[in-house]
Amino acid sequence: MKPAWHPDNQLTLLTNGDEYYPVLFDAIARAAHSILLETFIWYEDNVGWALHAALCDAAGRGVQVELLIDGYGSAALSDDFIRRLTDAGVILRYYDPAPRRFGGLRTNLFRRLHRKIVVIDEKTAYVGGINYSADHLLSFGQEAKQDYTVEIRGPVVDDIRRFALSWLPGNPTLFHRWKPGFRRSRPTPASLDTMAQVLFVWRDNAYHRTTIERHYIKMLAKARHEVIIANAYFFPGYRLLHAIRKAARRGVKVQLVLQGHPDIPLVKTGARLLYHYLVSSGVEIYEYGRRPLHGKVAVMDDNWATVGSSNLDPLSLSLNLEANVIIWDQRFNHTLKQALRTLIREDSQRVDAAHLPARNWWNLGRSIIAFHFLRHFPAMVGWLPAHISHQDLVKPAHPEADEVTTGGPNTAPRG
Repeated sequence: MKPAWHPDNQLTLLTNGDEYYPVLFDAIARAAHSILLETFIWYEDNVGWALHAALCDAAGRGVQVELLIDGYGSAALSDDFIRRLTDAGVILRYYDPAPRRFGGLRTNLFRRLHRKIVVIDEKTAYVGGINYSADHLLSFGQEAKQDYTVEIRGPVVDDIRRFALSWLPGNPTLFHRWKPGFRRSRPTPASLDTMAQVLFVWRDNAYHRTTIERHYIKMLAKARHEVIIANAYFFPGYRLLHAIRKAARRGVKVQLVLQGHPDIPLVKTGARLLYHYLVSSGVEIYEYGRRPLHGKVAVMDDNWATVGSSNLDPLSLSLNLEANVIIWDQRFNHTLKQALRTLIREDSQRVDAAHLPARNWWNLGRSIIAFHFLRHFPAMVGWLPAHISHQDLVKPAHPEADEVTTGGPNTAPRG
């Protein structure tokens, strides 16, 4: 089987944890037989404990609950937190964990499991950028993150479910082995009454290293009127940067919504190195300033949209494991577009000539270094020490528990 566009899907855009968590926890409470969940960050705060309780309750009533959490992003969970999960019957695996070294430093920074996926009862899936932590709630204050997830019901859920299962030891790995054929994977024209067509795509370190980036580039090449990209960590590869500029030069209204109130100050510094190059070609750049932008979404013209976990930076485009959905639907496009236009209108400042970094030798030199870095980064990744990704199954505390197992399907050589 080859992943493909699936028609007749029902979609709901969920903004921030305030909309996402209640919907997800209700779906978990109604789960009848299976829950698959992958995430990068899970914190032991009020949100983390609420998810903990919901999953333990589901496992207690006989639902098979399988979790795959990242060994870097979720490394701080306590032994008690984990023990209660496994004792309840939850199957929990850490993706590529590593011990702290050099007095507590975590060195397993690269090639992380950055996906955020949930599949419930083979009927409902959630794909997006929202982790499980209190900083995704507006009540967190000025540092609350702005982000998005999409709820999906329909045929594409089976693709997402089989993909998630393929990452668990002992399950088929066909999704890792499939090499995407972009010409065979495209939507058919749809009327306004047809439910959404959806394509599930991902990035790994085997056969799908550039899949998400290629969909962005393809979208920019096909755009005729308007593109809005909202992305938290913006330092894209040279090909994608060139595609953005090329679209603007042929008359497409290209708007980038980037961080103006970053959670990591270096993010803003890096993005600003690219401002002259983009603005000079007609790209409109807006810095969102109400709180940290954590979203990874985009819309094109009247039908195309994407929601997912992939940033447009070197980590997401060349190293991390990511997942997005590509959506062809006028209603969803309009909903997401209006949400992004609201961010632009109410909480963003446009970067114009007065806000651009000064044109001096220091900034020119930094920009030249940045461009060469973007051009050569994919090849440079191959210099990083290779490792075999694995999963550690957490052993329940009771004596009859299975032994700890390691191993997983994603063992292809890195490049």
